Amino acid sequence: MRISALRLRVADPSRLAEFYRVSLGMTVCAEGDAWRVGYPGPSADLLLIPGGGGYVHERGQRYWKIGITLPDVDRVADHLRDSGISVSRPAQFQDIGYMCHLSDPEGFVIELLQHDFEGKRPGTDVTMEMFDRAAVGQITLRTGDILVENAFCRSLGLRLLSMQDVASHGFDLHFYAFTSEVPPDTDLWAVANREWLWKRPYTTLEYQHIPDAVITRSPDFLGIDVEGLTQMTIDALGSPFLPA
Repeated sequence: MRISALRLRVADPSRLAEFYRVSLGMTVCAEGDAWRVGYPGPSADLLLIPGGGGYVHERGQRYWKIGITLPDVDRVADHLRDSGISVSRPAQFQDIGYMCHLSDPEGFVIELLQHDFEGKRPGTDVTMEMFDRAAVGQITLRTGDILVENAFCRSLGLRLLSMQDVASHGFDLHFYAFTSEVPPDTDLWAVANREWLWKRPYTTLEYQHIPDAVITRSPDFLGIDVEGLTQMTIDALGSPFLPA
């Protein structure tokens, strides 16, 4: 099984697909009125479906962001700025990862997350294209009850790969994937697992757990496609998981 797509309802699928192609190096393909964008390899695509508009990013909503994992965040951030796109300054966020953030033209948040921590990235290979080895590494949802999410994930066959404490910001993070791989450290809270996690070529389902928070549905988040799933399944917060 594999997380194969994130479904988002957007105002202008073709225009947004062009942004992902030009600015973030994704391939694009029309599917009727929708557009599919993504990177080669096993990570999830984005399926941009018409009918949206007016998306507002709010902390209390179920859907949060995608994370794009790649070898050189500084290089991509410079490319985006040179293209006139606003992007935060890359920085090491605690012992989580080296990252920066931007929003696409319709307001959906994108995190750029480097494979290696700050100062540990190998020298740039000038023969490598900017988005070689890039992947949609995370689809991030918010929750107030990680025990409910954990039970649902395990019922689908997702494996818990990492847990990360961000108490200073009032949440913790939990990462699940369809994989038989085992993290290098058996302690899933271990920092040693994190750079390993950012290098996985497949997409993980990330939960930002804000204990006891009341999370509302995100109208423009239409669900997650799972290759190998035989019928649609709805989780406890109403998020659809659909056969690919």
